[in-house]
Amino acid sequence: MKENRRSFLKKSAGLTATLAVSGGIFTSFGKDAKVASTNRKLNGMAKDAGIKFSNAYFGGLKNAKNQYLIKLARQMDVLGAVAGLDPGEAGMPNANPWDYEVIAGVKQAYKDVGLDYHVVEGPPSLYSKTKLGLKGRDEEIANFIIFMKNLKRAGIDVICYNWMPEISWARTNVERPGRGGALVTAFDYDEIEHKPLTEYGDIPAERLWGTLEYFLKAVVPEAEKIGMKLALHPDDPQVPKIQGIPRIMNTVDNFDKMLKIVPSDYNGVTMCQGNFSLMGADVPTLIRRWGNEGKIHFVHFRNVEELSGVLPSTKFTETFHDEGDIDMYQAMKAYYDVGFKGSMRPDHVPTMAGEENTSPGYMALGNLWALGYMRGLAESVSKEAK
Repeated sequence: MKENRRSFLKKSAGLTATLAVSGGIFTSFGKDAKVASTNRKLNGMAKDAGIKFSNAYFGGLKNAKNQYLIKLARQMDVLGAVAGLDPGEAGMPNANPWDYEVIAGVKQAYKDVGLDYHVVEGPPSLYSKTKLGLKGRDEEIANFIIFMKNLKRAGIDVICYNWMPEISWARTNVERPGRGGALVTAFDYDEIEHKPLTEYGDIPAERLWGTLEYFLKAVVPEAEKIGMKLALHPDDPQVPKIQGIPRIMNTVDNFDKMLKIVPSDYNGVTMCQGNFSLMGADVPTLIRRWGNEGKIHFVHFRNVEELSGVLPSTKFTETFHDEGDIDMYQAMKAYYDVGFKGSMRPDHVPTMAGEENTSPGYMALGNLWALGYMRGLAESVSKEAK
C-alpha cells in the first residue's frame, strides 16, 4: 500500500513538472480563456462593422411573411426595422400618420416584438401634389414638416423618400428564374416604353426639378433645426420617362445637382447600390466620395446585372448578392472606411425554394441569406482593418 502511494506521488510530481515546463493544462486553460475573451471582444467590435443591419417590413407587422421574418430577425440579432407608417399599427387607423401619438404607437408596436423602428421609408404626406406641383402641395409640405418633428420626438431620425410621382418602383417581370430556380425581379424598357400617358400627360423634366427645389427649400432648413436626415432614393428604374412621367433622379450628376440645391448635412442620399450601378457608377468609389462628404444617410445593399449595353440601363435583372456586377466586398469595405454607422438593409432579394412569391424582392429566406452574406463581409472588412 505504501509502495503504491509512493509510486502515485512520484508520478504526480513528474506530471506537475511536465505541465509547468510545457505551459500545463492549468496555465494553458487560463490562456485559452483569455484568448476566448479577447476574441469575443473583437467579435463585438467587428460585428456588422458598426452598421445598423435592418430589415424592411412593408405590409405591416401582421403580414404573415413579416411575422416569419421577425422570428428570423430576432434569432439573427438583426433588430433594425424599416417601414412606412401605418396608423393601424398603433391601433388608430383613422388618425393622421403625422400625429405624435400615432408615431409613438407604431414605434412601440415594433418594440413589443423586439424590433427598433428607426427608418421611415415611403413617408406619408409626400405625394403627387408635392411632386407635380398641384393644388394642395403647401398643405402636404406643412404636414410633412409636422411629421419630421414628431418623428424626431419619437426617436426616429431618417426618412427615405423618392421623387417618383404616380409611378414608383417598376418591374416588367417579378418572377424571372434566377440561380437554381430562385425568382428575381427584372426590367425591360422595351416592354413599357409605349404605354399610354397618365392623366397628367407628357410632363417636362424641368417641372419635376422645380417641384423638387420648392420642396427642398421648404423642408431642409426645418430638418436642420431638429437633426432629421433626409435620404433621397434614386429613381427605379432609372430610365428617362415612364408613361409621360420624367425620372430626374436617374444619374449621379443629377444627384450632385440635387445636393447643391440646398447644401446641408441633412440633405442626403439613400445609397441604393443597384440603381447607382445601373447608372454607370463604380459603387465603391461613389460610396467613398459621398460617404466622406457625409451624404449617405441610409443604404440598400443589393446587386444587379446590367443587360442592355447602355447606361443608364434600360434592361437589367436583380441577382443574389454574390453574383451581380457590383464588387460587394469592396462596397462593404468602403462603408467601413468612411465610417458609415447608419442603417443598412438588404434589398430586392430572390424568392427562394419553399416560398410563395407574394412579396417579390422581399421574401423572408432571401433576406436571411442576404444578411448572413452581409454579416460575413462586414466582419471580414472590420477584422482586416483591426
